[in-house]
Amino acid sequence: MSASGGTKAIVAALAANLAIAVAKFVAFLFSGSSSMLAESVHSLADSGNQGLLLVGGKKAQREATPQHPFGYGRERYIYAFLVSIVLFSVGGMFAIYEGYEKIKDPHEIEAWYWPVGVLVFAIIAESFSFRTAIKESNEVRGGLSWTEFVRRAKAPELPVVLLEDLGALVGLVLALAGVGLALGTGNGVWDGIGTLCIGILLIAIAIVLAAETKSLLLGESAGIDEVNRIEAAVVDGDTVTRLIHMRTLHLGPEELLVAAKIAVRHDDTATEVANAINAAEERIRAAVPIARVIYLEPDIYSATAASAGQNPAKAPGGSAH
Repeated sequence: MSASGGTKAIVAALAANLAIAVAKFVAFLFSGSSSMLAESVHSLADSGNQGLLLVGGKKAQREATPQHPFGYGRERYIYAFLVSIVLFSVGGMFAIYEGYEKIKDPHEIEAWYWPVGVLVFAIIAESFSFRTAIKESNEVRGGLSWTEFVRRAKAPELPVVLLEDLGALVGLVLALAGVGLALGTGNGVWDGIGTLCIGILLIAIAIVLAAETKSLLLGESAGIDEVNRIEAAVVDGDTVTRLIHMRTLHLGPEELLVAAKIAVRHDDTATEVANAINAAEERIRAAVPIARVIYLEPDIYSATAASAGQNPAKAPGGSAH
């Protein structure tokens, strides 16, 4: 996995979640708090999610084969989608079930110092993990807002870890509030309500992750900035006179396919056309290094054909000139 895949953020989150999961489960055994049980399952699910992201990053590095000529870059999207399913089913649904059971049959929290102490420890540990994810994201986020970064990022790992860590911190605060109210009022229903809120939070995050990863799985075009740089690089005004239309597609987070029809002069020889195509490919790769698979089709531009209603720009990633 490349540095932009946020390996450091994933490993930091994995280490934090494993330690926190053990601490939360011990606190549940001593206190009987349903919030603690839900949070321990949440942390365990998050640990499994980070493991899935690491596996996906490893599998995506495999070389292309005749059966998969464009490689395995999209494996990272598949494993990120699995993460959203695990977060929804294991984390969210279990928490809602546990919260419902606790509200239906409440009981007092025993040994209150265990859940409170563990929650405080978990908040500190998750804060360090979240800080690492923010630092890694800032290196590739550029001028995008956090919402835009989550929606537009082509590498799925950092948005997944960011949302997981954010959800974990908010969930810990909810668990602490539920335990605190249960202790203050002597009514264990509050512990169940806190657990229900954790479940709803996890399901909401899982839905956002699933929607964003689904878009990547379906195939997204290059970003607007990258498309503009490719368009500027293709035409040199001499051997390539016009970009007729173009398609771009992410084969993986760091691999872009570019297919375009370019206009050459009608009296160019085959050698001159071949040289023009090779030069245009070099310019594209220099402008956008992740454009690794490039197909350029030479043609003679026809103003009559262009005015006849062809509109390649309606296709995803396309542009017309």
